[in-house]
Amino acid sequence: MMERMRRIQAMLDAAPHLHRLGALFSETVLIKVDGDEFYLVFDKGRIDRVVEGPSKKTPYRFGFITDGAALEEFWTATPAPGLHDIFAMVKIGRAEIVGDMLLLVRNLRFFKEVLALPRARREAVE
Repeated sequence: MMERMRRIQAMLDAAPHLHRLGALFSETVLIKVDGDEFYLVFDKGRIDRVVEGPSKKTPYRFGFITDGAALEEFWTATPAPGLHDIFAMVKIGRAEIVGDMLLLVRNLRFFKEVLALPRARREAVE
């Protein structure tokens, strides 16, 4: 999963429209998959670094917690109903969002598009 997070970082570097969307976003976000923690440290719309956890000392503003199978399905070109969106995953009990919801909602399009970057790559390959 760490390799996948690094690929998201590289894909974000190659997506100038997302740099504009996230230009004001400089925060740390927790992504927790099957108990493994990854901290995405954003700086002005780019992922500055990915820090592998767990860490009680790394502050984050909000987190997205899910299981690996749900995230893999989310990243498919045509995800199953309920696994196509982060809020749909929360609704069916396959994910949880913790922390500062207001910050997430203010940057919702940016965060959702960043998290879905592996899906775009798979669509291009298929």
